[in-house]
Formats: sequence, C-alpha cells, structure tokens
Amino acid sequence: MAIRWQEGIAEVSKHVVRISTPDGSGTGFLFSKSEKVPIWGIATAAHVIDHAHYWEQPIRIDHYASGKTLLLRAKDRAIFLKEENDTGVIVANKGDLPFPEKTLEITPEKKSLKVGAEVGWLGFPAIRPSGGNLCFFSGRVSFYDHKNHYYLVDGVAINGVSGGPTFFLSESAEKPVIIGVVSAYIVNRATGETLPGLSMVQDVMQFQELIKEFKSLDEAKENEAAKEPPPPNPENPGARKSEGV
Repeated sequence: MAIRWQEGIAEVSKHVVRISTPDGSGTGFLFSKSEKVPIWGIATAAHVIDHAHYWEQPIRIDHYASGKTLLLRAKDRAIFLKEENDTGVIVANKGDLPFPEKTLEITPEKKSLKVGAEVGWLGFPAIRPSGGNLCFFSGRVSFYDHKNHYYLVDGVAINGVSGGPTFFLSESAEKPVIIGVVSAYIVNRATGETLPGLSMVQDVMQFQELIKEFKSLDEAKENEAAKEPPPPNPENPGARKSEGV
C-alpha cells in the first residue's frame, strides 16, 4: 500500500538541512553515510556551494528535524561538484547532527520516472513570512532529458529551495524515493512578461556511491573538486541558476 504525501514529507524532512554561506542559502539532504567511518554526504545544487568552495568560506548546516547546527570550515569538509549538471556534495565528519540511521532510497541507476508521474520537493524559500520554515511543493513530470539527466516539472521553485530533495511515492515502496535535487526555475517570457514556467530537477545518481569510496575525510579532501571560479550566471535563465532558485 502506497504511503500518503503527509507520511512521505515527514520521512524526508528527517534528512533535510538548510545550507547557509556568506553568499546566500539553499537546501540539501543526507543521501549517503559511510558504513566504516562517521562521515556523511549532503547532496545539494552546485550553485549553492560553489562560491563558498572557491573562496574557502564557512558553510553552515542546519538540521531541520533536530534544530542542531554544524559550522564547516574549509578544512572540515570536502566538496564535490558537477557544474554541468548543477549538483554538488558536501562530505564531512558526522559531528552532532542526529541524522537517521538509514538514508533515503534513490532511484536505481539508468531508471527514471515516466512523464505524468507526480513528485514533491522540500526546501527553505527565502520569502516572508516563511523565513526559515521548511515548505513542500509538488507537480508532475513534464519531460526527462536522458542525455543531460534532468527533469522538467510542472511546479514552482523559489529562491532558497535549490538543492532540495525531490521525491515520489512508489506504490510498492514503504518510503519515499529520491529522484534528484531542485536546480532552477525556468520562467516563460514568450510574451515579454514573466509567466509561470517549469522547475528543473537534476538527477543525483552520479553521487550514489561517492561517500562509500572514502575511508576518511582526509582521503576525501585529496579527491575534492578543484577550486575554480564559479561560472557566471547565464543569460538563459534555464541553463543553470535562474530566477526563483
């Protein structure tokens, strides 16, 4: 029997974090934990953390469910970016954040949702009166790009929601299944004014096994992304960081 959206939201919320940097804020979620050592991986959108990574700025992780916070300086973390897909991972020691023992299920490799499937996502919209409250959004898959590994979803994304977990409720699964992270909101300007558009959700399959490869944070640091200047915001709002996220 499929679980309800209320139950799915409650389950995913346990894994969600707010990511704050001196440059802004976004959303992330626990997607993997090492079985050998106390390190974890937080998935998010690359544009949420690439500036802080390049300038070695602190990154604050706020665990929504517990209210606990962890401040990560450059030496305390390893960053992995896939700029072309706008996905990123923060690898760090567990610290005091009480994440669930089991991570959420992720869509199997080379599998994707069909057009028309309903999905939901969570994030921290940077608007009043929401403030730092975790909010739920939903929509249906409009398109999946098999070459570039992203979904277009008929639903809204707002500044601060970038990196938020996007999930669906399988009829056979007892818990939500993650399909990717919120990346952008592509507005419709066909008539010269801003009209409703589509949200872009990036697949995170390339990170599924990443954390399991490292025995320590030091080893992860040796393999982290090069500190290169973040790409400029594109003129095309759908190419990467667009209005709304």
